[in-house]
Amino acid sequence: MPAAPPTAATTPVSAPPSASPSPNRTLVRRTRVLALTEARWAAAATVAFLVALPLQLMGASGWIWGPLYAVAYVTGGWEPALEGLKALREKTLDVDLLMIVAALGAAAIGQYMDGALLIVIFATSGALEALATARTEDSVRGLLDLAPTTATRITPHATPHATPHGEEVVDTARLAVGDEVLVRPGERIGADGRVLDGTSEVDQATITGEPLPVYRGPDDQVFAGTLNGTGALRVRVERDPSDTVIARIVAMVEEASRTKAPTQLFIEKIEQRYAVGLVVATLAVFGVPLAFGAELADALLRAMTFMIVASPCAVVLATMPPLLSAIANAGRHGVLIKSAVVMERLGQTDTVVYDKTGTLTEGTPRVTEIHPETGFSEDELLTLAATAEYASEHPLGRAIVRAAQERGLALRVAANFTSTPGRGVVARVDGRLVSVGSAPMDGGDVSADAAVDAAAVTHVQVLVDGAPAGRFGLADRLRPDAPAAVAALAQLTGTAPILLTGDNPQAAAAVAAQAGIASGGVVRAGLLPQDKAAAVQELQAAGHRALVIGDGVNDAPALAAAHTGVAMGRAGSDLALETADAVVVRDELAAVPRAVELSRRARRLVIQNLVIAGTFIVVLVTWDLVWHLPLPLGVAGHEGSTVLVGLNGLRLLREKAWRE
Repeated sequence: MPAAPPTAATTPVSAPPSASPSPNRTLVRRTRVLALTEARWAAAATVAFLVALPLQLMGASGWIWGPLYAVAYVTGGWEPALEGLKALREKTLDVDLLMIVAALGAAAIGQYMDGALLIVIFATSGALEALATARTEDSVRGLLDLAPTTATRITPHATPHATPHGEEVVDTARLAVGDEVLVRPGERIGADGRVLDGTSEVDQATITGEPLPVYRGPDDQVFAGTLNGTGALRVRVERDPSDTVIARIVAMVEEASRTKAPTQLFIEKIEQRYAVGLVVATLAVFGVPLAFGAELADALLRAMTFMIVASPCAVVLATMPPLLSAIANAGRHGVLIKSAVVMERLGQTDTVVYDKTGTLTEGTPRVTEIHPETGFSEDELLTLAATAEYASEHPLGRAIVRAAQERGLALRVAANFTSTPGRGVVARVDGRLVSVGSAPMDGGDVSADAAVDAAAVTHVQVLVDGAPAGRFGLADRLRPDAPAAVAALAQLTGTAPILLTGDNPQAAAAVAAQAGIASGGVVRAGLLPQDKAAAVQELQAAGHRALVIGDGVNDAPALAAAHTGVAMGRAGSDLALETADAVVVRDELAAVPRAVELSRRARRLVIQNLVIAGTFIVVLVTWDLVWHLPLPLGVAGHEGSTVLVGLNGLRLLREKAWRE
């Protein structure tokens, strides 16, 4: 057995070197600073307005309250005015500039208070939107704060910072693939890697969403930012710090935030034409009454009010907040959505296609049967076989070792270990020669070799001193959540599920029956990767919007051909991230129907927002044209609808939105 790692009590820690903040953390702070700056300008405008208004109402001199209103105009309006002028230079008409023009127009006819009120409400709503955006970004980027800035690296040779025990504390950004790090009890793990030595319970809720700590021992994978329990772990780094699961979640959500859904693109396409039409309509609202003898001030005030209430600010804000909130929420629960387009597409799914191995099943063999011969108990047979297999890298051997560890069996010391590829292992355990394998070894007669039966169970024989001691049955087990996930997706789409696999028909039928696909679903077995892709293309050509769920390796062609591709994989392989539209970091199939439902809820919120925005515009414009809408009321209605739409979209950030 490997030696236990040094404990926290016996291993001193050297002083950590100074660490510079990562670019992502710097970006988080910058976003927060910009939002707070905008909020401060809005607050300054509000204070100036609230001081000037009572002075004006009490009859104070204009030389007293006038400069205060001017301060409100400048502090609340300089930034949108500057952005609007920049857009104008690019031959784009920004609705923000229209708001500033309306405020200045009100001031030009002596309506200083009304113009200042417009500026204050406009600046306040803009600040609220900026803070809401920062909150959305922080909800996922904040995961970076969970990753420690330093780690204890085990050094094979002396370095200036190394302790006598061969350790040094380094910035996690300096870790490289192949480095070994020591994680003490209670520390956060500094890199994605694999446990070499030690056992512990690790809280992985930040990455996988698992509510309880999970056992981690030799050969198990661990993630940066997860919290170690009471044991010490020696971990070999397997991913560059910039490529950890946490970093990928952040990077993919940032990339998603830079994309725009088709609905948003359509809105922006018509926004420019609408803005030009709005200017023309405003001139008409001003010019027509003036031509029929209306007072200049009244005509200009009504035109300014019309420009404000008809501006499509709330319409423009209707789409992206719900989609980005849904992306952020899914990202926090380990489902990486690559873009707003993908989030919108997920909800349009009408057919679900599954791979078998690694998708409906766990993808790794596990001991499902133990048949000891007379004279051996199950635990004794398992202990002997696991001890012999402990040094083996074969998947079947690791499965036997894992089964013994799950039962809490104490493995013994193996000697004279030898491994023969394709046949098995031989080792001496407590003086007895133990053989585990698929064919006769050392003259022994293995009556049941590692054949695979119709139910896809692999049989492995164990010999002790050349005599049969028993056998194991190993199989790739169905994911515990697979039947519920298949049923949930079938209910969401209203269509029967489809299973496409390269496995044999018997194994495919067995898994389909267990997962609930056999009754009413379609099962196609013995398919090559190109055959899977062709089957998906047939579905697409028939008008279906297929969601393909695979493991991201041999399913890559099908994932690429699908309307939406989702890759399973706790490690988030490069191929899965490149090919699929979304990646489930944790191996939990139940996350897929939740993501689809979240997408549909986001779509419903987009429609709600468009209805709210459109209703406000129609009511306020009609009021202004048919009767006389006071400018302050028009401003409050317009900006109120914008804030309402923004806050409505952020509802999907709540934890409840994922669990429902």
